[in-house]
Formats: sequence, C-alpha cells, structure tokens
Amino acid sequence: MAMPVSANVAIATHVKRAAGAAHAFCRAVLDVALPPLCAACREPVDGAGLCPACWSKLSFITRPYCERLGIPFGYDPGPGILSMEAIANPPAYNRARAAVRFDEISRALVHSLKYGDRLDLAPMMGRWMNNAGRELLAEADALVPVPLHWRRQWVRRFNQSAMLAAAISAESGLPIVAGALMRVKATVQQVGLSRAERATNVQGAFKVPEEGKAAVFGRRLVLIDDVLTSGATAEGCARALNRTGAANVDVLAFARVADSARTSI
Repeated sequence: MAMPVSANVAIATHVKRAAGAAHAFCRAVLDVALPPLCAACREPVDGAGLCPACWSKLSFITRPYCERLGIPFGYDPGPGILSMEAIANPPAYNRARAAVRFDEISRALVHSLKYGDRLDLAPMMGRWMNNAGRELLAEADALVPVPLHWRRQWVRRFNQSAMLAAAISAESGLPIVAGALMRVKATVQQVGLSRAERATNVQGAFKVPEEGKAAVFGRRLVLIDDVLTSGATAEGCARALNRTGAANVDVLAFARVADSARTSI
C-alpha cells in the first residue's frame, strides 16, 4: 500500500529538521573545539572576520581621493580634482576604486584568502568592495576578474579575483564574464619588482579570446582584482579589453597601495 502524500511530507519535514539540528550541533562542537580566529592576528573572535583591535587598524578609503585613480588625498582639494599621477600618466582604464589601503591588516586578509585557503573571507571583502565601487557598479554591465595563468591556477586551485567577483556579483546583481579575458603569458610574481619592471612583466600577458569577444564588445566592464599596486596588471587587462571594443573599463580592487605621507595632488 502506498504511503499517503501527507505522511511523506511529514517524514521529509522531520528529516530536514533533524538534519538541521545535527548540523547546528556539529557547528557548535566545532566552534568550541576550533573557535573562529581573527583573519589578521589569529586571536579568537565571535564569528568570521576581524577582532576589535585589528578592525580599528583597518584603513578604509573614502573621499577625498583622485577621481581617476582612487588615490586618497591628505586633504580635500575640492570636487573633481585629479592626482598628479593621473594627469602625468593617464591609465587605459577610466576609474579605479579600492575598499582599503594596503597595510598590515589588509595584507593579512589578502594573504589569508590567497594562500591560506580562507575562502570564507571573500564575502566580507566583496561587501566592502561593493560599497567602495558602488558608483562604478551602478553604471556597469558586467564584472571581469583578473585571470591567473592556467599553471598558477592549477597550483593554487582557485582564482582569488574570481572569488571576490562572485561575492560582488551576489551583492550587486551584475553578471561575471570570466571567459572574457585570458592570461596567456606566465608572468613572474610582481612582488618586489619596480614600477617599470611590473609594466614589462605583464606586457602582452592578457588577451580576449575569440569566444569572449561578444561579451566584451560595446559593454561597460568592471575589472576585479585583490590588490592595486602600480596599476600595471590593471593597465594590461584594460588595454586588452579596450582593443576588443569595450565601451568602458573601470577597476575595483580590495586594497590599493597608497602612501599616507603624500597628498598626491
């Protein structure tokens, strides 16, 4: 005899509740045995993220800053002012924004995500990036994460820029066109290179594949990366996208290198 539908529903509901209770119990046991740690200093915290001490040291970037490069100013020079860097050497992209300065705390977050498999940090970092780039995202059609060369991605197993793009997509509703850009040259790590060496290192490193051209042509794109240092990587990506006919390319990073001792005006 077949079991009534109502009985099946009741059993399914009971199983679901039991599974939920078991999950909550296991989570509670793990929290006691392995309490969440601050992503920067490794001190125990309530939930994922930063402890109060590290949170207080995090330096968010807010206006006033260069409207082109997003470099923070030491004082407010008035609306629409560009930095000397933007005037002397305009980038291939239109605007750049970053959530925080690249310092001790933000470096720890980036390294935890990138090398420590702390993928749980991506949603938090993505929310901050979404807030920092709200005006860019409001005018965009899609997100393009900075790609890794296939060898590096095979070793690392994931692309941290793609993880951040997924978090921003969840917040903003913008689609991701991951196949729009390829890194066709296996560059060396940019850490420790001069500005000129960084530019040479990524020269010719990025290309829009044939199958990605339709997703680029005529579209307003936001390039997503973890750290903006000299801007060489963003420049290389933007040039490749512009050559394929992108209507506009902006850059949104989690952190950017900015000298707090300079006004950049």
